[in-house]
Amino acid sequence: QLQACGGGLVQAGGSLRLSCAASGRTFSSYTMGWFRQAPGKEREFVAAISWSGESTYYADSVKGRFAISRDNAKNTVYLQMNSLKPEDTAVYYCAGRFAGTEYRYWGQGTLVTVSS
Repeated sequence: QLQACGGGLVQAGGSLRLSCAASGRTFSSYTMGWFRQAPGKEREFVAAISWSGESTYYADSVKGRFAISRDNAKNTVYLQMNSLKPEDTAVYYCAGRFAGTEYRYWGQGTLVTVSS
């Protein structure tokens, strides 16, 4: 089970840090990802991190502004979002998967609103 939090209202140029806490003993085996869905749009990939944290991946739209990290001791993955833009407004979801498989485990989403 995944529980995301940390969303809120922020002005353009501001920062937020999202957290996603996982229950269970297999978190450290998961590749973890963040996705987002803006109103009227399809869900899109934002960032992912390998089980060890050694490899990270980003959508071009957030590269250089967002940073994904994880703490396996705390069963938590983070998304640090800097230089936020109004187009980053969306519900953000964390998700987990075993390497080589589809994302199977999804959190409930946390709303990020960036005002101009």
